[in-house]
Amino acid sequence: MMSQRPPSVLPILQPTGIPGLDEVLAGGLPAGHLYLVEGTPGAGKTTLGLQFLLQGRTLGQKSLYVTLSETSDELAQGALSHGWDLHNVEIFDLVSDEGLSADAEQSILNPSDFELGETIRGVMALVERVRPERVVFDSLSELRLLSQNPLRYRRQILALKRFFLTQGCTVLMLDDKSASAGDMHLHSIAHGVIHLEQNTGTYGPDKRRLRVVKLRGVSFREGEHDFNLDRGGLRVFPRLVASEHGRAHASETVSAGNAELDRLLGGGLTPGTNLLFAGPAGVGKTTTAVCCARATMERGGKAAIFLFDEGIKTLVTRSRALGLDIEHYIPAGQLILHAIDPAEISAGHFSHHVRDAVERQGVTTVVIDTLNAYLVAMPGSNFLMLQMHELLTYLNLQGVTTILVLSQHGIATDVPNDVDLSYLSDSMLQFRYFEARGQLLKAMAVIKSRASAHASTIHQFRLGPGGLEIGEALTDFRGVMAGLPRYRGGTSLLGDAEQA
Repeated sequence: MMSQRPPSVLPILQPTGIPGLDEVLAGGLPAGHLYLVEGTPGAGKTTLGLQFLLQGRTLGQKSLYVTLSETSDELAQGALSHGWDLHNVEIFDLVSDEGLSADAEQSILNPSDFELGETIRGVMALVERVRPERVVFDSLSELRLLSQNPLRYRRQILALKRFFLTQGCTVLMLDDKSASAGDMHLHSIAHGVIHLEQNTGTYGPDKRRLRVVKLRGVSFREGEHDFNLDRGGLRVFPRLVASEHGRAHASETVSAGNAELDRLLGGGLTPGTNLLFAGPAGVGKTTTAVCCARATMERGGKAAIFLFDEGIKTLVTRSRALGLDIEHYIPAGQLILHAIDPAEISAGHFSHHVRDAVERQGVTTVVIDTLNAYLVAMPGSNFLMLQMHELLTYLNLQGVTTILVLSQHGIATDVPNDVDLSYLSDSMLQFRYFEARGQLLKAMAVIKSRASAHASTIHQFRLGPGGLEIGEALTDFRGVMAGLPRYRGGTSLLGDAEQA
């Protein structure tokens, strides 16, 4: 007779209390295991450990911090810088005043068999007395020095792991990666490994990333996740997976705020698609995008504009001068304006801002101005174009109309593409300057539209007190989109009637 397998039991999870990290870990760390948190000095290991213990305190659990590298006073000062106090968190300070005194023959800084044994016995005795449910061991580099050779070091880690397992502790061991390259002993011993990375090669604050190298028995979110280390601790921005966020939405086209522009686009804007406005600086891309956002708000919807290039006050003032008053929509909560500092933000943090606007604030139109600044702002991010593709796919699945503004170099000649994002866009509206009658005029044309049958004609347009004005097709011009038109015929231009 075949024996029946016992029913599987889901592990009890210990939430870390770090915003975003528990989402990456699919709820938290399985209780009763040993985990490795590794990263170079300054990456945020100690802060992560403190947040883990403080979350345990919030849940009524006993917490213990074993420090071999910092004094308890230094640890308390670091916690205070985040606005935390460590009451009810037990701290075992192995760098005591007595241990560092001149009278001490054996010092924690002088590795020996005596000191290693005393360290391990001291930790075990304290755990048996306190009976903590959460333990942070900081750091393994000192234990590595005391062990003197890799074999003894591995044996001591295994001994601690077995001991903590018998005590029912969930343990984070912090390591500053001072071991020789390729030393993977800890990875094989630990139940899970969290790797923190600090990128110091960019302008502005350091950019930080987190990666869960392994986590046994848990379907965690793989890949790199951006995180911030500010006052208040770590905040993780989980990597966006667009396919997890789809929802039903309307697909009927809506007005872009201008009847002629609606006709050129084949009926207007289609929810769940994105449009790329491309052209040289000053040609009217942002104003046209504001016109589309304003039309959304006039219908009672909400719009968000993310500005990388100009300030909020400048945009509001300029829009008012062109008859596109958007200021009164801000207090009503229909318009959300974000002025993004390119030096201060990561790709994951930006995606978090967009998701918050869509999911929490109910935004249905998103404008990103400009993509150039977005790409320049995050040169250290790997696979930035793939991250933008994932963000756009997410917005499409949410039924959001997304307008991307791309600035191209050049004025009136053939404009080169510094960044080719046309393959990411569902529709593309090309803007150009052209010369005619001794003036620098503006033209637009819909290059493509996957969602509708768009017009293929080229039209002059201008910006004035009445907003966006689009003229008739330039049928008697050749070379308009190259900026060097040849005039053949009698096509009237905008303003001709005013000059007559």
